[in-house]
Amino acid sequence: QVQLVESGGGLVQPGGSLNISCQVSTVSIRIYAFSYYRQAPGQTRDFVARISRGGTANYADSVKGRFTISRDNAKNTIALQMINLKPEDTGVYYCHWDGTDYWGQGTQVTVSS
Repeated sequence: QVQLVESGGGLVQPGGSLNISCQVSTVSIRIYAFSYYRQAPGQTRDFVARISRGGTANYADSVKGRFTISRDNAKNTIALQMINLKPEDTGVYYCHWDGTDYWGQGTQVTVSS
């Protein structure tokens, strides 16, 4: 059973930083692309960042220059580093195995003073 288990969310003040990660079990992530999406209350689940199997990253315009997605194939983990966080970054962040129906359970990120 493939599982994507997320961790690292929390409450942070505007301008602060937070790292979240996604541990993938059962399948090796080495040859696959993964993405992060986020969903604010009452909103759709929107694309945040993607990392290809070769390590190429793409970002939503709203997070460019502030978020960095990375992968550690040895640890079977995808990570999202977030700096200079804004209140509009608040939401539940989901890890997604591209091209499949597999999603993480989500981790809450709240940016508020």
